[in-house]
Amino acid sequence: MFDQTAGSYVIDLLKEWGVDHIYGMPGDSINEFMEELRKEEQIRFIQIRHEETGALAASAYSKLTGKIGVCLSIAGPGAVHLQNGLYDAKKDKTPVLAIVGQVSSDLVGTDSFQELKLESLFGEVAVYNRRVQKAEQLPDMLNQAIRTAYAEKGPAVLIVSDDLFGTKIKRDKALTSPAYATPNIRAGEEDLQCALTLLQAAKKPVILAGKGAAGGTKELLAFTEKLKAPLIASFPSKGLIPDDHPHNLGQLGQLGTDPAEQAMKETDLLILAGTAFPYREYLPDDVPAIQIDVDPKVIGKYYPVLVGLVGELAPAAAWLTEHLNEKEDAFLLKYQEKRKEWHNTLKRDMAKETELLQPQQVIAEVQNVLERDAVVSLDVGSVTLWQRVTCS
Repeated sequence: MFDQTAGSYVIDLLKEWGVDHIYGMPGDSINEFMEELRKEEQIRFIQIRHEETGALAASAYSKLTGKIGVCLSIAGPGAVHLQNGLYDAKKDKTPVLAIVGQVSSDLVGTDSFQELKLESLFGEVAVYNRRVQKAEQLPDMLNQAIRTAYAEKGPAVLIVSDDLFGTKIKRDKALTSPAYATPNIRAGEEDLQCALTLLQAAKKPVILAGKGAAGGTKELLAFTEKLKAPLIASFPSKGLIPDDHPHNLGQLGQLGTDPAEQAMKETDLLILAGTAFPYREYLPDDVPAIQIDVDPKVIGKYYPVLVGLVGELAPAAAWLTEHLNEKEDAFLLKYQEKRKEWHNTLKRDMAKETELLQPQQVIAEVQNVLERDAVVSLDVGSVTLWQRVTCS
C-alpha cells in the first residue's frame, strides 16, 4: 500500500515520465512541493528570476528534445507571468507541463491574498487546465495532464493548492499509468494515388518543408531527390533540413533567400511537407498544392490544397518516392545555379573589408567557430536577418 505525501507521489511519477529537471521560482503557494523537490536528487530544480523565463525555458527544452518541459510557479503574480512562455509552447505545438500553486484549499473562493481564478486565466492557452480538489486526485490528474500535453502538443496546466502537496494519501494500487503511446498515423492510399498523379504531371514542383520533418528527414530528402525538386525549409525546420543539401534553397519569407522566393513564384506544384506555413503572401497566387500533415485541422488552413495527406511525413514520402517515376531536372538545375550565385554574394559580403564592423563579418567569424550540431539561441529583431547568412 502506498502511504506518502501527494507531493512525493508527484515526484515519483515525474521521474517515471522521464523528467529530470524543473524550471521555476519558489514561493508561499508552492512551498510544500518545493520541500519534496528539495529532498530529490534525480530531478534538478533550476531556479529562474522570472516565471516567464521558466515557461520559455521549458518550451525551448521541449522543442530541442521532443520531451515534455516542466515549469512551476506560485499563485497570483507568478501564474500570470507564465503566460508568455505557455503561449510560445502552444503556438509552436510542443508539450509543456506547468505546475501552478494556489492558495490553501480552505481559502479558495474567499478572495484571499494572491488568489486568482487560475482556471479562467489559463483557459485559452492550455490543452489541459484543471484544479486539483483533493490530494488523492493529484497523481491521476498529473498523468492525465502530461498525457494530454504529449497528445495535443501543447501546454498542460495543473493547479494545486499548496496544502494538498503535503497531505498524505493511501493507495492500494495505482489507478492510472505514467505512459503515453505514440500514434502511428498513415495517409490513405487513395489520397497518395491522387498526390502521385499531380507529382507525375508537374514540371516545376517545389517542396516547402516544416518541423513535421522531424523523424522523417531521410525519407523527405530521398523524395526530394527523386522528384528533382528544389527544397525550401521553414525557419522552425532549421536543424532538421541540412543547410548544405544541394536541393535546399534556404528559407522563405521576410527573412528568406532570393532563390527561394523566385522558385515559389515560378512553381507549378506546391508540396507542403510537415508545415502549415501561415505567410500567404509568400506562397504562389494560384497553383495546385499537396499538403502532408498529421493534423487534419491544418490541411488547407492557410493555402487551398487539392490533395491532403493526413499522416506522418516519413511513410508518405517513402511511398511517393517508391511509386514516382524519374523526373526531369531542368527546373532544379536552374535554381541550383541561383543558389550558387546567392551563396557567392553572401561570401563576398562577409569577406568585404570595411572601415566599420559589419554584421556579415561577425556572422562569418561565428561560422568559423561553431560546431556543425551547435544549438544557436538568438533574440528577435534585426539580428534574425543576419541568421540567414549562416543558414542559406
